[in-house]
Amino acid sequence: MTHQKRADREASVVYQDTVRAEWVDYNGHLRDAFYMLIYSYATDVLLDAIGLDSAQRDARGRSMYTLEAHLTYLREIKEGARVRVDVRVLEHDAKRVHLYLEMYADDALEPVSASEQLLLHVDRSGPRAEPFDADVLARVAALRAADAGFEPRHPARAIGLAPRRAR
Repeated sequence: MTHQKRADREASVVYQDTVRAEWVDYNGHLRDAFYMLIYSYATDVLLDAIGLDSAQRDARGRSMYTLEAHLTYLREIKEGARVRVDVRVLEHDAKRVHLYLEMYADDALEPVSASEQLLLHVDRSGPRAEPFDADVLARVAALRAADAGFEPRHPARAIGLAPRRAR
């Protein structure tokens, strides 16, 4: 199987950061939890892009909650590495967004990690699931259209040691 270099086209939503000393473990590698922290920061950039930045979340009383997240570790990252996360919208409905995120270190063409996440739009007064406002839904749909045809290289999969048997 051949891998495409980065992606067929650049992601519309991108987050960049640098691996900080306090994020590194006793092996000199980025700690497991900080991969998810970086992905969480990347989803904040997505919220900004769809019109749910901090001010709008407060004004609307709406936000996004993570329902499910899968993370795949592909390569180690060390302190000082520059990381980039490409965020892709794989699908959405009136209340949910299914994301695929890939993390790259420095100028590498292959990702160091991948994550798939399912986010839910909520009214914080409940909290309860709530359909996106029309303007937010239009931005989500535009991101999905921009990512049409994109296929994840490292999609999430079930975790297990052996196939489960029927009981």
